[in-house]
Amino acid sequence: MLPADPRLPLTIGAVLISLSPVWVRLVDVPPTVSAFYRVAIGGIALTLILVLSRRRLELSPRILIVLFAGGACFALDLWAWHRSILYIGPGLATLLGNFQVFFMMVAGLLFLGQKPQPMQWVAVPLALGGLALLVGPDWETLTTEYRSGVWLGLLTAVAYTGYLLSLRAARSWSRHKLPDREVAVVSLATALLLGAVIGLEGQDLAITRLEDAGWLLAYGLLSHTLGWLLIASSLPRVTTTEAGLALLLQPALSFAWDILLFGRSVSAMEASGAAVALLAIYLGSRSQERK
Repeated sequence: MLPADPRLPLTIGAVLISLSPVWVRLVDVPPTVSAFYRVAIGGIALTLILVLSRRRLELSPRILIVLFAGGACFALDLWAWHRSILYIGPGLATLLGNFQVFFMMVAGLLFLGQKPQPMQWVAVPLALGGLALLVGPDWETLTTEYRSGVWLGLLTAVAYTGYLLSLRAARSWSRHKLPDREVAVVSLATALLLGAVIGLEGQDLAITRLEDAGWLLAYGLLSHTLGWLLIASSLPRVTTTEAGLALLLQPALSFAWDILLFGRSVSAMEASGAAVALLAIYLGSRSQERK
């Protein structure tokens, strides 16, 4: 039974998703391993929900192929993002990952024939200006690891764009109201791919600390599963403005968690850059919602 006011579950979902980089930072396992457990736990949880509710998969071979392609993009997304979180912190890594709205604009122009709306033309230079304020002035003095984290954050945005486009294509061919089936398949496909990468990296899936198991369960169940379900069930019942503001909570709160939980110091210039970048993301996401 959904609450009468859809803004409450939407907001709770956004808060839960904003905690994703916090779990990554807290857990003491390699970044690819934490990425694997996120999608493995989430994918199994979503599959159990489908089984217990007696709903069949009912996805065509064409949809499954596209979803596996989306899983490859999502695997690259998480591989890059988890490293970015460790290199530059949860706040900036998540902010850069949300630059996907601008790569989606480019993809829409190149592949879908969608001309950018006037607000999107405003959002792009705002985003670049915010990024310049965040890292530009000190770029030459930043460590190699920090600069790699910035590039990995932008790679996250590119890979996430591929994932969203794949999910969009699958949804256009699906007759189901909610994309829970599609996300379950993508999650499990992503887990398989990340499991193979873990083997290539010479790592294993061992968890030696009980608290790590707790962080990973919270990551997979609260952020990946419950947070997403709350958002997906609420989005059709809110306005584009409410949706844009609620989803903007993810990068904004991730930045706040970085400051509050991990003691990130933020200069006035960095705070201004983050604010400008968040405004740009909001403007870009609202334009996408209208489409």
